[in-house]
Amino acid sequence: MNTSSRFVVATHILVVLTGHRWADGDDYAVKSDFLSESVNTNPVVIRRILGMLRKAGLVISQTGPDGGTRLARKPESITLLRIYKAVEEGSLFHLHYNTPDLTCPVGAHIQDCLAGPLQEAEAALKKSLAGKTLAQVAKEIADRSGLTKLIAMGLTMDQITRHYVTRSGKFVKKS
Repeated sequence: MNTSSRFVVATHILVVLTGHRWADGDDYAVKSDFLSESVNTNPVVIRRILGMLRKAGLVISQTGPDGGTRLARKPESITLLRIYKAVEEGSLFHLHYNTPDLTCPVGAHIQDCLAGPLQEAEAALKKSLAGKTLAQVAKEIADRSGLTKLIAMGLTMDQITRHYVTRSGKFVKKS
């Protein structure tokens, strides 16, 4: 079964944008290069996912030297389900890609027997994602990482980033 990390990467991007919003205000635009470093992936992957998020109305991007991406709406109004639907395609589970041998006792019935439980599992996942917002995830991460305290102290995200980034450019919390 193919699995996708687009939902997790998209949520990661949106949590970073939320942190910048909380520290620097609504109009702060984050560059895709910064996002790709945080996610530790190619900037092309980030830009592709940003395109999906932009199409779903979750982010606004601008080009140019002062360009970047910012949230299009408040993180409290963005559910994880909305993020999921913006970047994932089709069903979570797939039955056989080819029709099984219908003369086989298992092949003749496997898809019918699994369709219901798989639909129920997908519905449960969507219900769970609908019950949690981007703001809740971002707050939990900010609390766990210490970002909440740094933002409360009035530090900007540039100052916070310098607090976590070494000379090599890697994210490592400095003492």
